[in-house]
Amino acid sequence: MLDDVDRRILRHFQAEPALATADLAERAGVTAATCWRRLDRMRSEGVILAEEAVIDWSALGYTLEVSLRFTIDKDQPRAFDEFIAAAREVPEVLEIQTFLGLVDVRLSVIARDLRHYQEVYRERILTLPHIADVEALMHIARIKTDEVLPL
Repeated sequence: MLDDVDRRILRHFQAEPALATADLAERAGVTAATCWRRLDRMRSEGVILAEEAVIDWSALGYTLEVSLRFTIDKDQPRAFDEFIAAAREVPEVLEIQTFLGLVDVRLSVIARDLRHYQEVYRERILTLPHIADVEALMHIARIKTDEVLPL
């Protein structure tokens, strides 16, 4: 379980993950050694999973984002697994989510423009195995994206 010191460290760490441990410790009101030990423990316990770069895909020319919702034809015993495995191989697929309900899988797909999306959709997406139904939702705006926990 996390105590108040852990939560304070995590709150500052989430806000500025690139901070040096000494600076993070100062902001959290603990010694650098305490901060380092606590971060190390939280990493080893799986509280902190990774520190990653967040890429602005539009800055790299990928200006189109589409959410594709799939219903999988589950007549084949391995249909779901085969669909997921094939979707992982599509470079333009950024995210794969699975659901219980009417929608089985959601793919988040990026493309440079509409022509590129059409190519990806026809040549890579529609060739995925076991598709019973697909619905495309064109991304217009990202209103909120936040993975920071309310600590």
